[in-house]
Amino acid sequence: MSAMLVLMGAFAFASATLNAANMTLTGEVGNAKCGLKHRMKDAAACTAACVGHGSDYALIVKDKAYTLKARDEQKTELGKLAGKMATITGDVNGEIITVASVKMAIK
Repeated sequence: MSAMLVLMGAFAFASATLNAANMTLTGEVGNAKCGLKHRMKDAAACTAACVGHGSDYALIVKDKAYTLKARDEQKTELGKLAGKMATITGDVNGEIITVASVKMAIK
């Protein structure tokens, strides 16, 4: 029975991974809790406060907020770029990006 559950879980994970598309997007680093509109005037302070209370970082691209699933070292970089423009590369699955790289956006 447990082998069957492991096998089913593996298929579910593979299916989710197959639907992801590797993309590069540029937008403002925000937080998933606030989404498109920050609750505070200062976007960097708002992002820091929300992430400090458990929110994920987000990438705001036009009228869409992508939740960023990032490793600790990437979160450090995202924290430095809060409220600023960044270029994120990663696997996009719906409105979630599994981050592969984070860079300051070049204007």
